[in-house]
Amino acid sequence: MPAKIIAVANQKGGVGKTTTTINLSACLAQLGRRVLLVDLDPQANATSGLGLEKTVGASAYRPLLGEGTLADKICPTAFERLHIVPSEVDMCGAEIEIARAENHLRRLAALLEPVAAGDQFDVIMIDCPPSLGILTLNAFAASDYLLIPLQCEYYALEGISMSHKVLSQVRDNGVNPRLQLLGVVMTMFDGRTRLAAQVVEEVRQHFGDLVFDTVIPRAIRLAEAPSFGKPIIHYDKYSPGAAAYEVLAGELLQRLKP
Repeated sequence: MPAKIIAVANQKGGVGKTTTTINLSACLAQLGRRVLLVDLDPQANATSGLGLEKTVGASAYRPLLGEGTLADKICPTAFERLHIVPSEVDMCGAEIEIARAENHLRRLAALLEPVAAGDQFDVIMIDCPPSLGILTLNAFAASDYLLIPLQCEYYALEGISMSHKVLSQVRDNGVNPRLQLLGVVMTMFDGRTRLAAQVVEEVRQHFGDLVFDTVIPRAIRLAEAPSFGKPIIHYDKYSPGAAAYEVLAGELLQRLKP
């Protein structure tokens, strides 16, 4: 069975997108799934967050321009069953150069198809840049599902509406008819504030069952873990953040069942 491809995206920065990609990937790997994380963000925070250096030439940049394959860029991490295609600063140039290339919206899809069709991985997670540019659109065109992290703050719904609109356009225009919204993950929840609970309630009213039951807390240990190059379950296994992402990974697997 081909690997399930999940794009993690929100054009609004600072919503816990990369934190969610890293920690879901690690938790899925701990649950026995073979996971590939593709870091498409030029900031390369997912790369450093898994303990890898930002190395020139290590990313998907050249393959996206037609030079080599994505399989050549896959690296192991220090964590069992978890591999990564790292990112680097050069990915900034990909936005401009891919736009000039033939079939520019499906460059990543063409690279991922043989990887997903092989038997090396069960799940492929794509960490998208915090924008709706060419790289994010390529991720949408390549994926089976879209996962949207949403911070528990006042302008939360504004952050989701544009991503949902672009998903519909990608699907309806025939670029990727199979793309589905897998769900919305509420992040940075602060139980001490009434606002956080109100935002969660409002998003649940708007999106219903598409909102995951699991809510990710705002936690110091979660924020610290990337600077040590570790997912939270390997940095502080018994922290509230680790528990939340472990439960979320189980919930995600239930949604992926055919």
